Amino acid sequence: MAEGRAAWVEAISAARAHDGPRSPLSQARLHLPFEVADYVDFYSSLEHATNLGRLFRPDQEPLLPNWRWLPVAYHGRAGSVVVSGTDVVRPQGQRKAPDEDAPTYGPSRRLDFELELGFVVGMPTELGEPVPVEAFADHVFGVVLVNDWSARDIQAWEYVPLGPNLGKSFQTSVSAWVTPLALLEDARVEAPAQDPAPLPHLAGGRDWGLDVALEVELNGEKLSQGNARTLYWTLPQQLAHATSNGASLRTGDLMASGTISGAEPGTEGVMIELFRGERFLEDGDEIVLYGRAAKGVELGEVRGRVLPARA
Repeated sequence: MAEGRAAWVEAISAARAHDGPRSPLSQARLHLPFEVADYVDFYSSLEHATNLGRLFRPDQEPLLPNWRWLPVAYHGRAGSVVVSGTDVVRPQGQRKAPDEDAPTYGPSRRLDFELELGFVVGMPTELGEPVPVEAFADHVFGVVLVNDWSARDIQAWEYVPLGPNLGKSFQTSVSAWVTPLALLEDARVEAPAQDPAPLPHLAGGRDWGLDVALEVELNGEKLSQGNARTLYWTLPQQLAHATSNGASLRTGDLMASGTISGAEPGTEGVMIELFRGERFLEDGDEIVLYGRAAKGVELGEVRGRVLPARA
């Protein structure tokens, strides 16, 4: 991945020309398709941010003042990123319900999935070198689906003032293969309008909306479906913002969009939106994420089953 765009194109051509023996995917033992260097998770869906703001801060404006000016993000744990098919053990932590006087420690009662699109950095940069929006394709090798498992009760108690930590750091699942960016050229569409106009370092990249149809299954039944084209902040804007202070890139950096939700019922990318906090994942539940772009380009699925908390 660190060899750059010319090498990526050559590798794709060689893969397409390959006519050797094949084995069913079901017979393969899946591994992480890259070594994760750093992990950054954004909050790029207007619909998701609005819905979650109403749930978490019902007496305030759903969007904080900075949201329309920059792609909000937090740093996750690279060591907790796992390949599709890895079970998730129900996390434990502090949680406090509104009617409780003090927090208690124990298994999360509000375990959730998050439907996200992530991108993987190929070409690194030097410390102090921002990556402009227009250089996105020079540095990004491809995309993966991401399930950023979330413990909503742990998250709600801990996230003010510094943001998520233990409510998300326990596990993040990704596809078993990276779909090269070059295969998504036919999926590029105009991104949603932005108001106010972005500051100069985030201007541009409007032709990097991605028409990727997304679907979530719970225990074999369709739970929701949406599309990555609804993202307010584009992937190039996310990368430009992440490096705008001079933070360097490393080969294998993973950056994820944050939950992708649409405006219509049934397009929400998390259970807390779908069921307004009334239902969450149970032990034994299996979540599968699917993505499909133009010309039949399928992204690697992300599958995970919930196991009980450890005693």
